[in-house]
Amino acid sequence: MPQAKVELKNVGLRYFGREGETEALKDISFTVAPGEFVAVIGPSGCGKSTLLSLISGLAPPTEGAVLIDGKPVTGPNRKVGYMLQQDYLFEWRTILENTLLGAEIQGAPMAKARERARELLTRYGLGQFLNHLPRQLSGGMRQRVALARTLCTAPDIVLLDEPFSALDSQTRLALAEEITEILRREAKTVILITHDIGEAVSMAERVIVLTRRPGQVKSEHAIRFMSDCGRPTTMAAREAAEFNTYFRTLWQELDIHVED
Repeated sequence: MPQAKVELKNVGLRYFGREGETEALKDISFTVAPGEFVAVIGPSGCGKSTLLSLISGLAPPTEGAVLIDGKPVTGPNRKVGYMLQQDYLFEWRTILENTLLGAEIQGAPMAKARERARELLTRYGLGQFLNHLPRQLSGGMRQRVALARTLCTAPDIVLLDEPFSALDSQTRLALAEEITEILRREAKTVILITHDIGEAVSMAERVIVLTRRPGQVKSEHAIRFMSDCGRPTTMAAREAAEFNTYFRTLWQELDIHVED
């Protein structure tokens, strides 16, 4: 059996605030295979984004272990790229300069990074905007820049923390399809955090459902579509007969309609 790309073993996280100790995550265990696209959903406040912080090495777990390629995560890892809800582009830097930010922070060879940044931006339809400032771009274009910045450092694993939540519904659907296609073509291992069940079903190959806080793995669902052309695009997936079945199943798994 091939080694898991990402593995969480009995992971828990507690933190202290003004009201005392809070248990955010409890006994989380799951693996992600190389090249797999996994979505994580759950009620608000269940620790979904916290999970990405642990995988990226931005925070250590209180219990258990997070492993990448079989090695414990002890801090930020160059194999991991992190795309957040907001694009966080620096308004005083050009699009090309923004794309190079991660490479600069990592101390990567800048000539090679600049060449890759130009290639990525051109591939994503932004070649004519290299010297523009972020305020001159639409929301969808800005998110494509954020993706190019994430991929410029050539990570193996891409973490997506609700990357489309700030966009209007039409742009959100179009960009989800575009980014999913890019990440599959690049053969990245992807973990997506989302509140949108339809987004999870149409983009991911597997969906993990978390409980209310403290977040625990409630269930896992393999997402399969009957298609003669392999995995359908996100828009085609939404139109497939299986989509509504998966949607209803996941909706019933969530606790969002239950009052405390």
